[in-house]
Amino acid sequence: MKRLKTNIPWFEEFLPEGILIPSSTLISGPGGTGKPLVEFAFVDAWLKAGGSLIGIPLQYPSGELVRIAMQKLYGTHLENYEGKIAYIQFEPFTNRSIIINDNTVRANVINPEIWDEAIEKAESLVDKTDLGTMVFGSALNLLLFSKTYKKSILEKLKNILQNDKSRMYAFAVSTSAMANEIKTLEEVADNLMLTRMEKPMKLFLKIERMKSVEFSTGEKEVPISAELLKEINEIAEATRMTRIPEIMKI
Repeated sequence: MKRLKTNIPWFEEFLPEGILIPSSTLISGPGGTGKPLVEFAFVDAWLKAGGSLIGIPLQYPSGELVRIAMQKLYGTHLENYEGKIAYIQFEPFTNRSIIINDNTVRANVINPEIWDEAIEKAESLVDKTDLGTMVFGSALNLLLFSKTYKKSILEKLKNILQNDKSRMYAFAVSTSAMANEIKTLEEVADNLMLTRMEKPMKLFLKIERMKSVEFSTGEKEVPISAELLKEINEIAEATRMTRIPEIMKI
């Protein structure tokens, strides 16, 4: 049984045995509770273990902000991992996916068929590795605001979390809207983690479920600075204000 160790001290306290490979992880909690920052711990561990990454960070307008966050959080310089990471840049007003440079695909991933196409194109941009590919996505709950594709993209995400073992998956979603739909995703993910925030800007994490590994069940504070938590919240809020009206038109 293959497992991924994070080698990040605070995360090792939660997961002394690591995470099963392959498996799906869902990080869930109210908006503005630092979910992507927890998710980036998996991203960091996967890269350093030799794997390749595909990122769908809906709350970040570009991969540059992912790069900055990774450097601030874990001292990881993504520019040192050329050929190991590709991004899918969300473009709601298109019905296709296109490769726009050597590490970016632009696509309307609200459409489940385009989601698959975009993943395949992004995977063609990264190295094939023994460990395989991890797909990480944040603020994916925003996709559910589509009137046309809400049901089909929810089923798509559910199927990925429950059944797709061809890749490793780590998704972050907000429960602040459409809590019932998010609950269906929580029920099928192999691994489930919950976040919450306390004033003044303290992030707490609790692991609800892990597949085939031992884990700490207690809630603990995550040692991420208030400055960085505030920064991610501001970016997320700005994204919500622009993305939701766009997606609701689709």
